[in-house]
Amino acid sequence: MSYLMKGLNCHSPVICKLAGSLFKAHPLKNTLTINEQFKISRAASQLSSEKANSYNYIIVGAGSAGCVLANRLTEDPQSTVLLLEAGPKDTLLGSKRLMWKIHMPAALTYNLCDEKYNWYYHSTAQRHMDGRVLYWPRGRVWGGSSSLNAMVYIRGHAQDYNRWGTQGALGWDYEHCLPYFKKAQTHELGPDQYRGGNGPLHVSRGKTNHPLHRAFLEAAQQAGYPFTDDMNGYQQEGFGWMDMTIHRGQRWSTASAYLRPAISRPNFSVAEKTLVTKILFQGTKCIGVEYVKNGQRKKVFANKEVILSGGAINSPQLLMLSGIGNADDLKKLGIPVVCHLPGVGQNLQDHLEVYVQQKCTKPITLYSAQKPLNMMRIGLEWLWKFTGEGATAHLESGGFIRSEPGVPHPDIQFHFLPSQVIDHGRVASTMEAYQVHVGPMRSTSVGWLKLKSSDPNDHPIIEPNYLSTERDIWEFRQCVKLTREIFAQKAFEKFRGPEIQPGNHVQSDKEIDAFIRQKADSAYHPSCTCKMGLPSDSTAVVDPQTKVIGVENLRVVDASIMPSVVSGNLNAPTIMIAEKAADIIKGLPSLQEKNVPVYKPKTLETQR
Repeated sequence: MSYLMKGLNCHSPVICKLAGSLFKAHPLKNTLTINEQFKISRAASQLSSEKANSYNYIIVGAGSAGCVLANRLTEDPQSTVLLLEAGPKDTLLGSKRLMWKIHMPAALTYNLCDEKYNWYYHSTAQRHMDGRVLYWPRGRVWGGSSSLNAMVYIRGHAQDYNRWGTQGALGWDYEHCLPYFKKAQTHELGPDQYRGGNGPLHVSRGKTNHPLHRAFLEAAQQAGYPFTDDMNGYQQEGFGWMDMTIHRGQRWSTASAYLRPAISRPNFSVAEKTLVTKILFQGTKCIGVEYVKNGQRKKVFANKEVILSGGAINSPQLLMLSGIGNADDLKKLGIPVVCHLPGVGQNLQDHLEVYVQQKCTKPITLYSAQKPLNMMRIGLEWLWKFTGEGATAHLESGGFIRSEPGVPHPDIQFHFLPSQVIDHGRVASTMEAYQVHVGPMRSTSVGWLKLKSSDPNDHPIIEPNYLSTERDIWEFRQCVKLTREIFAQKAFEKFRGPEIQPGNHVQSDKEIDAFIRQKADSAYHPSCTCKMGLPSDSTAVVDPQTKVIGVENLRVVDASIMPSVVSGNLNAPTIMIAEKAADIIKGLPSLQEKNVPVYKPKTLETQR
């Protein structure tokens, strides 16, 4: 029996107590039955295996947040981290060139339209959009959506973060968030009061100096809007050159910025093509996850915390699959309830946008670049030197304006493109044209997502509830009218052909509303489905420390924890959230920068 007790080594008080009780129960016997010996041996073996298969932290999702967390948490050599990603690596044989569809900035539409690196979600039929089902691409690859997106680096407005503070996300106001935007960033123009100069995320400006970008910025000023030299800095309001997560001609995803520099650390393990299907609990204490890899179901354990970074769809989905969510909904699907948290999957917010397109009278758009021979030339130059037209996503200019007097900070965003996009890029451009992507930033329509079934492979039901308020419909009308006004300015005279979309036949409010219903699409910014708030808020899912309310050792860190959507693209804010959360997890005091000046309009009595 000595070898059995040695094997137990009292790792578990429960097992040791069990063994002791067996001896007490049989004082006249010096041996246990073979069956009893086998049970104890098997339990000890299982415990030993679990200890070997254990990490301090398990991060679910190697996307925009997960890669950041993995890097920052493994900076401490004593912390062991396992990062699990459902999709594949973003390189082939270690080469970015062989995965040019991800790393060539101009190739971005390939993966937006391909299920290989993409969850390929769809919404429900939208009642207020003529019953249309909208396409929602989401990254399923190292880097997540930062490996699929248009590489636009926009932080949102300072007031977005101050609003979070009032919504219960204490410690997430602008003065506590700005330092983490800076910590993440190395801006090619150098550091200042707003920009970072020593972070892993390289941010650059466009290099094409395209005449249509210049015309767009000039036209905006002719329409009475200011030029801003940094829409991520002092003044968001106005039009200017956009920042992009492109470095030396390559997409600079979080996989490039954070994951690869950490991958050789001995305390870091990462697995691809690994679908996490369930969070494991002992009572309400999170102890690990269950996952499927190569068709085999396995378990892995965390002795500190499990952190969900799957994004605004996958994180709430996994919570619900694991018994955390609305108890009534879970019971209907036969899922045992661990914690009744009705806010899981609720509060879904997104940005909707529309393309206003104008025919160009000069052959200077990207139309010719999309012809086969030119595509080959552009591709070969990029493969050789990472330069040329393949080294940019071409969304190099944009702007932010207020929809009407009285609006305190911009609520409409523009991205300008010297090309025509049809159906998310799934249909080839048909002519020389330019366009602006335009949409409201703080829509009042709020949706939800729920499980379709208890099968982790089934996509959840996604109900964004677009255009369900009169305010949102009015704002979109403004988007079309204000864009037309900019396109009508003198700066576009030498380029302006007929309007393609909406088209000159669309003039009345009723006609514009019908156009929006038929043509508006997601800007790919789902968020807020695991809302951060105070534990006293019945709709909150995580507290301001990013801990899931009502359970232990479980956090969510991604765009799903935003209390409300920010006024801009979501990749930069998601990276900031992960940088700040990493300090919280490490137990470090939050960085803070007080009294950083932020532009305010001289008057709110005018729209511009």
